[in-house]
Amino acid sequence: MKKFEEKTLTTEKIFTGKVIDLQVDEVELPDGKTSKREIIKHPGAVAIIALTAEEKIIMVEQYRKALERSLVEIPAGKLEKGEEPIRSAERELEEETGYECERMEHIISFYTSPGFADELVHLYLAHNLKKKKDAAPLDEDEFVEMIELTLKEAQNYLDEGKIQDAKTAYAIQYLQLKKAIAE
Repeated sequence: MKKFEEKTLTTEKIFTGKVIDLQVDEVELPDGKTSKREIIKHPGAVAIIALTAEEKIIMVEQYRKALERSLVEIPAGKLEKGEEPIRSAERELEEETGYECERMEHIISFYTSPGFADELVHLYLAHNLKKKKDAAPLDEDEFVEMIELTLKEAQNYLDEGKIQDAKTAYAIQYLQLKKAIAE
């Protein structure tokens, strides 16, 4: 066994949903004892940093039922079965904002909650945005309002607690670091 590895002894599928699946694994711990792990399986997601020609960050505000409130976030969405992350990023950018881009640059991929979920988010930077005339519509159960913020305004949203989403906070910090390095 590798250092800290937990060997799966049994897996019980509890729930299979539209977005996630839930399973409970019985595992053998490194010391030989056993324990249970509740695990959420997720297809993965993308998030997009989209900057306008005026250097404004395109955000969307949407209601998040799990939190019972709206959040301001960068455009994002889950991967469809068999979909490459870059294609998903292009699709989500168009659906949520009506924009397309000349090029998508992969920034990083990160796990959101590795203690209980396998969701991997792929963060992209969209280059050279242009508004589409015939943009793809939002999903039928999705309602968003687009917001454009300067980097300073986005930082203020963070400071005021208007942005509390990790991928969005990460994106803002990335842009600040990129700006500081360029100066």
